[in-house]
Amino acid sequence: MIISTADLEAMDKLPRVQLATTLPGPKPICLVGTRSATGHSNLAPFSSVTHLGSNPVLLGMVTRPDTVDRHTLKNILDTQEWSLNHITAGILKHAHQCSARYPSTISEFEATGLTEFHHTGFESPFVKESPLRIGLALEEIIDIPSNDTKLIIGRVKLIDLPEHTIKKDGSLDLTELGTVASTALDTYFSITEIARLPYAKPNPQFKEQQATKTSGVGKTP
Repeated sequence: MIISTADLEAMDKLPRVQLATTLPGPKPICLVGTRSATGHSNLAPFSSVTHLGSNPVLLGMVTRPDTVDRHTLKNILDTQEWSLNHITAGILKHAHQCSARYPSTISEFEATGLTEFHHTGFESPFVKESPLRIGLALEEIIDIPSNDTKLIIGRVKLIDLPEHTIKKDGSLDLTELGTVASTALDTYFSITEIARLPYAKPNPQFKEQQATKTSGVGKTP
């Protein structure tokens, strides 16, 4: 089956959105916590969060065109900060409900039953039920003219997580944290680690070595 550009353009909006957001495969899904200039807390799920650099530690996320009210974007512009909160199976339905279009004066914390949590010196709210909470300060916002979206870039200011879930090499045990991933607008996945592989270096024998290892798979000893 081949789907062309013309086919995509002819599709109804919702099926096209579902297809487009599934194409990259499972992605991180986080609740973004912000606070308005008038003190109203906001919580919204974002599946476009990505790592942009490690020195300094920068994370980015894409927000849709601001042709309608984008409470998260406006709050970030006003306060210059936000929080990222990993989602687990235990709070998945609450987190998904945060995607509903509540008025800016309604807190998604109150509407969904999630608990608002604050760190000293950081105004944006965190989700108490989340096992991994990240505070970010705004570095820059880059306009993407192709579709009028924006890439919001933040510098990590604090990370709050259980000490036993960070490994000796610095990586996080996402399986232990219970972090979930998502595709489309409504589909979620659990995360299971299947391998830890060594740092890859050029290896002229790699292809032959792998062929030797797989040639015996499925054979009766």
